[in-house]
Amino acid sequence: MNDENISTNGDWRLQGQEEFLQGVQLYWRHYARYSENWDHDHCEFCGVKFMVEDYPDVLHQWYSTEDQYYWVCKDRFEDFKERFHWEVANSRGDESGSAS
Repeated sequence: MNDENISTNGDWRLQGQEEFLQGVQLYWRHYARYSENWDHDHCEFCGVKFMVEDYPDVLHQWYSTEDQYYWVCKDRFEDFKERFHWEVANSRGDESGSAS
């Protein structure tokens, strides 16, 4: 089975993300809480955790939508960038995470 078939048929990571991630611009950022009541987020595809705090198996910077509501880890970005037609709006690793 080739990679194209895996990514389009039966890939457990694909669960309707097209509705909110198809063709969007993504920003390379340090993780920032969406609200004060929010302490973490997860990759929309694989579930890896993003947090400000430093814990094992937690990521601190990856790709997000402009409003910082949806997050995509680097590995899933590479897996799905062509399928979802993503553009990277910036590639700076020093972004504060605050949307402007």
